[in-house]
Amino acid sequence: MRRRWIASALPDHMAKANGKSHNGRLCCLASLSVLFWGLLLRVHFVVLRGTGVNESAILQSNPIQIQSSRVLSSRDIIEIELNRVKSHSDHHKTHHSITISRSKPQNLPFMRALRTDKNKSDPCIGRYIYVHDLPSRFNEDMLQKCRSLSLWTNMCKFTCNAGLGPPLEDVKGVFSDTGWYATNQFSVDVIFNNRMKQYECLTRDSSIAAAVYVPFYAGFDIARYLWGYNTSTRDAASLDLVDWLMKRPEWKIMGGRDHFLVAGRITWDFRRLTDEEKDWGNKLLFLPAAKNMSMLVVESSPWNANDFGIPYPTYFHPTKDADVLIWQDRMRKLERNWLFSFAGAPRSGDPKSIRGQIIDQCKNSKVCKLLECHNGESKCHSPCSIMKMFQHSVFCLQPQGDSYTRRSSFDSMLAGCIPVFFHPGSAYVQYTWHLPKNYSTYSVFIPEDEVRKRNASIEKRLMQIHPEQVKIMRETVISLIPRLLYANPSSKLETLKDAFDVAVEAVINKVTKLRKEVIEGRTNYDIIEENSWKYDLLEEGQGGAVGPHEWDPFFSKPKVGEGDSAGVSSAEAAKNPWKTEQRNQS
Repeated sequence: MRRRWIASALPDHMAKANGKSHNGRLCCLASLSVLFWGLLLRVHFVVLRGTGVNESAILQSNPIQIQSSRVLSSRDIIEIELNRVKSHSDHHKTHHSITISRSKPQNLPFMRALRTDKNKSDPCIGRYIYVHDLPSRFNEDMLQKCRSLSLWTNMCKFTCNAGLGPPLEDVKGVFSDTGWYATNQFSVDVIFNNRMKQYECLTRDSSIAAAVYVPFYAGFDIARYLWGYNTSTRDAASLDLVDWLMKRPEWKIMGGRDHFLVAGRITWDFRRLTDEEKDWGNKLLFLPAAKNMSMLVVESSPWNANDFGIPYPTYFHPTKDADVLIWQDRMRKLERNWLFSFAGAPRSGDPKSIRGQIIDQCKNSKVCKLLECHNGESKCHSPCSIMKMFQHSVFCLQPQGDSYTRRSSFDSMLAGCIPVFFHPGSAYVQYTWHLPKNYSTYSVFIPEDEVRKRNASIEKRLMQIHPEQVKIMRETVISLIPRLLYANPSSKLETLKDAFDVAVEAVINKVTKLRKEVIEGRTNYDIIEENSWKYDLLEEGQGGAVGPHEWDPFFSKPKVGEGDSAGVSSAEAAKNPWKTEQRNQS
């Protein structure tokens, strides 16, 4: 730091002035030295303040990684500025100068991307996406070795048709004529990437990009090495990716804060806490560079700010708007014979699971339809059987799956069935981009403790909801269908936004907001990451303050080695989907 530099420099000068010099000369030289360094410091701070360079602007133009929750000290600013001066020539070569005016910061490298009012005839202004041309080892090479993507499932079957899987036959009149596929619930990596190839606002000019997409198949990568591989192998591709990205000029513009990638697995597969071989997954989401990026996963962490939940893929992938509209109209007209239904298996190894109580209540009710899922062959593994049950049910019970979330939630809403959740982590704090934040408009919430302690009769609770309110809720669910499905990557919906469109728009809004805060000198350094689920629930313009919440008991953060509110540790939650997959294939 510069103060330490001054302290060490002064004795050197004084030593040279010693010897045969008189005290007067010594005092004179010391005074001149102090004056020299004082003037230098003053010039430095005058330049720093006078040019309008703020902490945020400095951060965006330097590859130095500083946590967003930390307030920069004066020493930090001096250190960053020293690095900026040293790399001044390099920045000029790549046109990343940060010498800007306080009133006209037009030289920030991302300013072109924010000028949405300059050419209103261009519908892509403010929506351009730059896609990194990654080496094939990060994506396509994995598909060439698709048999290695799972120990128990031949993923080659599911990576065909741009990730949609093989077409489904409508043998019982449950599906539409076209657009239905046997889609694997963890195939979002390839579906999203192929949808991106059809995005209408792609650009090769990163200076006008509203966001930068990284087509890394993170979910498929970790799927290859979860069982029987050491941590070095599990981390290799993630470390290689970060190293590749940080050398790119596009990364240096905002230190990766405008970058995003997609993984079709739950977040816990990427959050290994230690380097012990017994610990689960890789550490992608704990890498400093990855903390700057946004990672879109089918289940996010309530306690971390660098991942965001997007829907599991359903079986329906329409090619045009009419396909969706016809399906919605059909779901409105269906006769629903069952008040509620449940498809699932008990979790006998989890003492806190409420699935056993739910199954018992359903068996004892004359208005509940139950599909019990057991090892091997089961109607639960038949898309036709599942969708038929959901289509004829008013409410669909959606307790926690192998982790907080389950694909079944989206299958049921696709069928126009009102979901009943028992934990806010199953949807409410997960899919805030795709679902209304006012959860009561489209779902029913029954706290799982009330079921666990046998204080709640699910049938009575649902019977108490007025029929007119039920009708309104079902219409809300049906209206949400477009934004919960992924359109066929071979085409694009014209007027409707699918899950891909919603996610991309949300990422762009996030990056645009951050860039505007940089220009205005506003950054949220005081955000408590452990409360990230609370910030996600805030409406636009609500400010950044969060306090106690009724869901705090659900999200008291687990300590290492202890169970969370689901009754299992994060690592165990990550293992469960794989164990279920193994049982289903046995």
